[in-house]
Amino acid sequence: MKAFIFIILYIAPFVALAQDRYTAVLQRIETNNTTLAALREQTEAQKIENRTGIYISNPEVEFNYLWGNPAAIGRRTDLAVTQSFDFPTAYGHRRNIGDLQSRNADLAYKAERTRLLLQAKQTCIDLVHYNALAKEYGIRLENAQRIADTYRIRLDKGDADILEYNKAKLNLTAIQTERAKVEAEQVALLAELKRMNGGKEIFFTQDEFTPPVLPADFEEWYSNAEAKNPVLQYVKGEVNIGKEQVKLSRALSLPKFTTGYMSETVVGEQFRGITLGVSIPLWENKNRQRHAQAQVKASETALEDTRLQFYTRLQGLYHKASILQQNALELRRSITENRNDALLKKALDSGEISLLDYLMEIGYYYDAVIQALVVERDYEQALAELSAVEL
Repeated sequence: MKAFIFIILYIAPFVALAQDRYTAVLQRIETNNTTLAALREQTEAQKIENRTGIYISNPEVEFNYLWGNPAAIGRRTDLAVTQSFDFPTAYGHRRNIGDLQSRNADLAYKAERTRLLLQAKQTCIDLVHYNALAKEYGIRLENAQRIADTYRIRLDKGDADILEYNKAKLNLTAIQTERAKVEAEQVALLAELKRMNGGKEIFFTQDEFTPPVLPADFEEWYSNAEAKNPVLQYVKGEVNIGKEQVKLSRALSLPKFTTGYMSETVVGEQFRGITLGVSIPLWENKNRQRHAQAQVKASETALEDTRLQFYTRLQGLYHKASILQQNALELRRSITENRNDALLKKALDSGEISLLDYLMEIGYYYDAVIQALVVERDYEQALAELSAVEL
């Protein structure tokens, strides 16, 4: 479990978002995902294990039946009931360690849940992107089909030559090919969502990005993000466990005690009484305390490293999202203000421009739309990583 948690990405919480259009899908995946179901069972088993071995040892009962030689001396019976226990404070430290380990088991589950739901959300974001592309290529396909049909009719009438008709057909074929590739990606992404949903179908038709705006003050936001990060909380838990282990090792370095009842019966005589014993801690726990202290130091160093890695990764994601947000806004503004697809269509239909000129000019518009969709997807992906712990 300890090795597992350290490989989790240093993902961070984000400001509270508006109603998340991915919530319904993610809730279904959390319910149906078989990996999470197995991990929940594993976490519960780990928590039960953390509560074992924290109590006093079992009592011991010893009975001896001895016959004499020669037989005339009779027989002897012994009975002893004893209970041994560590120094009393050791049990409190063991309970504390068990509680801390159970808390870390929950944090490990939360981190894995976050990783899996983030993966599902990123898949949904990719699907939104390809849904938007499919919608865009659907519009283009209609237009390309109309142009191809028009030039076929004009070719039949003698108003266009075969070269122009071939251009129209090639344009139509190219768009059909691109749309087929997009549809293949949609099928693959839906299959991935189905796999994460325990083999149950998921339908997701969202085709527009409407992400929230980044907060203006990174440092103020980061202070809240750090408190919610499960990886940091896990490593802090490891430090606390180590400190309790130091206390436990000190308690185990103190004497152990044994007490009980004993009786001895021989012919015509009987002895009864109590027994007391104490161990002398000389060799058994040698270096245990030093080892526990070294573990604490290692955990504290790991915590500082994790905090640094977390901060720098979060800062990088924040700046990346900020740049992508600005680029997306500028691209959409430019497309809205400078789009001329309707004018180009009108000019082509009226014969003011050639088909080649139309295809070249409309290509600039198409490229800008695709670029805007890519930037919007990348921005949404960056936000998904930043807001992962809010899932």
